[in-house]
Amino acid sequence: MITEAINERYSSLSETSCCLSCGGAINHAKAEPGEVCVDLGSGRGNDVIRLAEAVGSNGYVYGIDISEGMIVKAKANLEKFEIINAEIVEAELEKIPLNSNSVDLVISNCTINHASDKPAVWSEVYRILKSGGRFVVSDIYATQPIADEYRNDPMAVAECWAGSVTRAEYLTMLEKAGFNDIKILEESKPYPKGKAEVASFTISGTK
Repeated sequence: MITEAINERYSSLSETSCCLSCGGAINHAKAEPGEVCVDLGSGRGNDVIRLAEAVGSNGYVYGIDISEGMIVKAKANLEKFEIINAEIVEAELEKIPLNSNSVDLVISNCTINHASDKPAVWSEVYRILKSGGRFVVSDIYATQPIADEYRNDPMAVAECWAGSVTRAEYLTMLEKAGFNDIKILEESKPYPKGKAEVASFTISGTK
């Protein structure tokens, strides 16, 4: 149900100028020439294109998304800008179809909060990263636990607030996944969204 709600909402937004991210993960990512990168929740493909330009012809970028509308738009953008060292893959974040220990950098903007099994997502991020690989992720957290009535509401989750966990729970997930050197690179003040109070932050860590 949640997957269908997300697909419906973000497919409808794929042709708009709506800003869909909650932070600037890519601005902190510092992708290097030759690296293999992944953008979780790649949307229209804007960050995939920027990463592809940064890693150059010897690098490669995978954009992962489940929204059919966004995937179509992203693929069209890659073709439009003649990006040949990147591709868009339709997949759930809990089951990333990439080899273990194959990726240098994972980024994401306001996507992981949508996942119904967030620890599984972070386990997948850890699995696909090479030893010494890193993630830079922008996401939201809730200042108080979200009530079950909203957490289990697919449309509320798709609206990018009801799936959020608390800051402490988020950081604990990263530690349990095995990441080291976890840092908060930027953090907003709390603000109301939906039926909750949330904050945005950009975090990084290494395998």
